[in-house]
Formats: sequence, C-alpha cells, structure tokens
Amino acid sequence: MQELDTDITVLGGGIVGVCCALSLQQAGMKVSLIDGRGVGEGCSRGNAGHFATEQILPLATPGLLWKIPGMLMDPLGPVAIRWAYLPHIAPWLVRFMLNTREASYNRSGKALQALNAASLPAWRRLLAGTGEESQIRVNGSLLTFERNASFQSYQTTLDTLRTRGVKTQVLNGAQARELEPGLGATVKHGVFFPETGHTANPYHLTRTLGALFQSRGGTVLNKMVNSATPTTEGVQLHCDGDQIRVPKLVLAAGAWSKPLVKQLTGKSIPLDTERGYHLMLRNAGASLSIPVTSAERRFIMTPMSEGLRLAGTVEFGGLKQPANMRRATMLATHARALLPGLDDAQGETWMGFRPSLPDSLPVIDRVGERRQIILAFGHQHLGLTQAALTGELVRQLATDQTPTIDLQSLRLSRF
Repeated sequence: MQELDTDITVLGGGIVGVCCALSLQQAGMKVSLIDGRGVGEGCSRGNAGHFATEQILPLATPGLLWKIPGMLMDPLGPVAIRWAYLPHIAPWLVRFMLNTREASYNRSGKALQALNAASLPAWRRLLAGTGEESQIRVNGSLLTFERNASFQSYQTTLDTLRTRGVKTQVLNGAQARELEPGLGATVKHGVFFPETGHTANPYHLTRTLGALFQSRGGTVLNKMVNSATPTTEGVQLHCDGDQIRVPKLVLAAGAWSKPLVKQLTGKSIPLDTERGYHLMLRNAGASLSIPVTSAERRFIMTPMSEGLRLAGTVEFGGLKQPANMRRATMLATHARALLPGLDDAQGETWMGFRPSLPDSLPVIDRVGERRQIILAFGHQHLGLTQAALTGELVRQLATDQTPTIDLQSLRLSRF
C-alpha cells in the first residue's frame, strides 16, 4: 500500500484534470495527478481547439426527436451509431430524447449559458502571469451557410442566442469572404461570433499546463487506475500491481469515469462516449485565420500551428471498438467544398473519446460520506472551453467556499 504525501489527488490528466490540479495548487494545497496514458494524451490531444462560448444550447433540442432516424442512416454522416453498439447506447438515447422536452431543454440551456459566460474569464485568470497567455486567441469564429433555407431556419436559434447574451454579427457571402478570403462562392451567409477563441495547439496547451503544475511542486504519476474504493481515511486506488491511498480525490477521468463513479458512490450514471475524429492537414494551416464551422456539413476547421484541423463528426461506438478513419478522411471532401484552394495532400487522422451525458451538462459535485470525493467529468464537446472554470469550481468545493456558479443542475443527484 502506497500512501501519497498529498492533500488531494486528481485522477485524469486531460485539460479538465490539469486545470483542476493547477487551481487546487493555487489554493495552497499539495496536489498529485494520476493518469496512466500521460498528461494530455486522451481527448485533449486532438480536440478542435475551439473555445466555444457561443454553444450555450443543449444538443437535445425540441423537435430533434423526429430527425434522429434520418441522421443515423448515413454511416458517414455527421452523427452515426455502430449498429453493434445500439443495444448498449439505447438507454442513453432514450434519456437524450427525454431531454428534448421544453422544460429539460431550458434548464440545461440556462446552466450552459452560465458556464460558458464565465469560461474565458476563468482561462484568463488561470494563465495570468504564466507567460502562456498568448496560447488563447480571442479573435472570434465564423459559422457558414451554403443554402438560403439553412440560414433562414437558423433565425430562431440566432434570436435565442442574442436573447441569452451571445454577441453575433450576420454577414452575407461577400462579407464572409472578406473576413476569410479562402472561402469559396458556395458560402452564401455567415454568422460571426466575436467573443469566441481558439488555441493553435490544444495538446501543447495541456502539456504546458501540466509542466507548470509540476514546476510548482505538483506530482504526476503515470499509473493506470483500475478501480477505486472509498474508505474512512479517504479513497483507495487500485492500480496494476499497486494500491494507493489518498485523503481526497477529484475524479476527472472523462469518458472512463462511469465505472469509477459506480465504485465510489454506488450510482450508475448515463455516461457514454462520442467518438470524435479529426483530420490534420499539414500544408493548409494558412487557409484560415479563425475557426470556421459549416452549418450544413456540421464540422469545424481550425487553424493551428501544425496545419488546418478538420473536426466535428460524432460516432457512438463505445471505448473498445476500432476506429473508422473514413469518418476522418471524409472531412477533406467537405473542406474542399468550402475552401476551393485547399491543399489536402498531407493529412493525418485521429480519434478520441468525448464523455457525454444526455443533458449536455457535466457533473461537478462533492460527494462521499466524508465529502472526500469531488466529481468533474462529462463535459462533452466543451471540455476545453469549460476546463479552467471547472478547476475554479473544484477548488471552491474543496475549500468549502460557495461556488461562483449555481451547481444545482450539475449535481450527481440529477441522475
């Protein structure tokens, strides 16, 4: 039995876990971080790099129920289900559909609005004085429309976003091309979101913050945790050939959190995995200056230091089935339709696991008989966006402060 010399341990080395570790460290705690894959080696390595503060509407929108069957028929469409996985995902889908009801939709939307509005200020606080402030570029993002009908149907959403405080600027096709000259004539309309941002390398950002955590005295252990047990002294972690006892635990294990929550709390949660794909075009980094999303094609293009990253497709297939890299390579076809001069000769594919709950909200809570367990997982598409804020909320829970965001909608007890 190994007993760590630590006040609190974070389980999970993705961007959320690293931000939690740094924030706890800033409160004067002795912090350790554990991840068997290494810091930043999961979903944080290949995400779209977009600080998507404009995405305040839950994915389970009213009226979506009748569109789902058609969306799932195309195995290379923007949303797909591995048919062998359908029996496993069916309960999650039922709960997702129930969240399309107006009351559930509005409740989740209110919580998302609060989280995203506070996210970039939290990032600025986290990076202040580190010399890494330039890793976040708040230059806005662009949503494009190739069909007039799509743009017209977006008007209700646009009105909702404006009502809820999201700043927008409507552009015609020529104005969109003035903003991003590489866009082709197929783009007829655009909506510019001036208060969103992106990072040129999300993996580098996560690794840099991990190194900063260690330079300030934090401990990183590369151990795979197979199970966890609450005890009267804290939490016991069971690793390959080893056991570790810690006084307090922050669970930020992303898509791998479900069995650990069951072991720690006895509660089975509807957490599943959206398998996200990207295609990195090494020769196309100068094609855009800001992230550009296609409303019809449902993918995003983000300029990065290593090239142009195409991302955004969703596949439900769990954690064990092999990747279908056709879902990544097909993104080049979509990108060429928007960027006629695109150089897509050199592309690298990737797949990662997004931790998804059916109401589009994370779990941020403090539980356990001795309140020795803090939960911080399930951020779905918004892990990068909400990571620094999650770190602040975890610190507030750990130090018995009143959270700056109402956590009622984020409690474990909602399931």
